[in-house]
Amino acid sequence: MMRIGELAQASAISRDTLRFYEQRGLISAHRSANGYRDYPADMVQLVLYIKTAQRLCFTLGEIGHSVAALWRSPDPARAVTQLLQDKLKLIETRMAELDVLRHELQQRIGQHCPLNP
Repeated sequence: MMRIGELAQASAISRDTLRFYEQRGLISAHRSANGYRDYPADMVQLVLYIKTAQRLCFTLGEIGHSVAALWRSPDPARAVTQLLQDKLKLIETRMAELDVLRHELQQRIGQHCPLNP
């Protein structure tokens, strides 16, 4: 077991961020009799997963929704790969939509009344 300060140091995350993750239900701690948070050693891996997922533009809601399923998965690597493929597809769809929007905006620039249909 490790205390919040140890987890913060091991994962390079602030204590406040860890408390926020706990508040959001992303991580959990056992409370000792004196009220201190005690985390299992494998919590470092989970916190690093959350950090990486955020860097890859997953929302905390998406992370919270997927994390329980990943930990229960018989093949976590394959489950993570599927999540990444799904996120990539969503980003590619959004990029295509933005490309269409960019093209329309470019065509409207220079028109007498750019907001006319």
